[in-house]
Amino acid sequence: MARPGRLRSVQRQFWRLIAEGVATEEAGARVGVPSTTARRWFDDSGGMTPLTLDEPSGRYLSLSEREEIALARAAGAAVREIARRLGRDPATISRELRRNRPANQRWNRQYRATLAQSHAETRARRPKVSKLARLPRLHAVVADLLEHQKMSPEQISGRLPLLFPDDPEMRICHEAIYQALYVQGRGALRRDLVRCLRTGRAVRRPRRRVDGRKHRIKDMVMISDRPAEVADRAVPGHWEGDLIIGAGGSSAIGTLVERTTRFTMLLHLPDGHTAEQVNTAIVAAMTGLPQQLRRSLTWDQGAEMTRHLRLSVDADLDVYFCDPHSPWQRGTNENTNGLLRQYFPKGTDLSRHSSDHLTAVAAELNARPRKVHGFYTPAEVLTRILVEQASVATTP
Repeated sequence: MARPGRLRSVQRQFWRLIAEGVATEEAGARVGVPSTTARRWFDDSGGMTPLTLDEPSGRYLSLSEREEIALARAAGAAVREIARRLGRDPATISRELRRNRPANQRWNRQYRATLAQSHAETRARRPKVSKLARLPRLHAVVADLLEHQKMSPEQISGRLPLLFPDDPEMRICHEAIYQALYVQGRGALRRDLVRCLRTGRAVRRPRRRVDGRKHRIKDMVMISDRPAEVADRAVPGHWEGDLIIGAGGSSAIGTLVERTTRFTMLLHLPDGHTAEQVNTAIVAAMTGLPQQLRRSLTWDQGAEMTRHLRLSVDADLDVYFCDPHSPWQRGTNENTNGLLRQYFPKGTDLSRHSSDHLTAVAAELNARPRKVHGFYTPAEVLTRILVEQASVATTP
């Protein structure tokens, strides 16, 4: 029996001759194989000339391995036995057989090595034509759902199987839709449709590396180590904080929200939002409060909190950090920031707002009835708590 390397070399020569138009038997004779072998190679390929018979990397199944699979499968060997012989994971063999089974059959022992190799090489060809570019009907539906129903790519991906349950072509993953909008050369969708996305960004913004944040902020105490009393909101004095960023990232307003009462304080940052400037503003706001209302502060992992150890000492409160990309861990603060955008729209210069204006906005927000408080206002709830605490403190 010929060695695998020698066999692949002979097959490469054979298929080059076939590609040049040489008849099957003649091509076999030229490379030194019987006409029956030449016909078998050609018949097993389904008449499709493999794109290449060069040895692929060890990451992928080679032609010789596929031939071993075909022989073992024809002999009735189980998937795990084939995997053991080849030194491959059983999932790799199972996936290979599943991908190359005959149409409309769940399983079949008639696995053809050269045909499977041809399919694998076809799938590996780059660049590929995107699915949206190949299927006009799918393209039209996705564009319509984006533009007229303002669905997100993930919503579109999940909705299509419900709208077209019997049409397998009407399926697409949300990442393919994003690439069609953002990636140059794959723009099957009109570029202007990016305005229909939630963010409206013309350029996709990559996420920052999480590991970089850990090295940027030293000695963080994570939210998982926060006392249980913070989570149940039973004890006042635990705050959530963040920055509202203005146009171009050059201006900002700090926001502090007390978790129990939803009482809001705004930090005036007219000269910038460096760690030093944010620390100074937080200390000024917190030291004006009674000690019982200064228990903890939860913030995200922004660079403005790199001096959190000093802040903890100066403001006399514990500082905790949320996990990366987890805004729901400061849900009260995120909701408040959404309300504040009515007063401080995105894309505007926030440094033009005076300290008195910020105080007036916070007062208006704190005077707004809240359903969670039985339609009492945050200011009224905070006042009641302070009165009750003062009463307890003066009781002999």
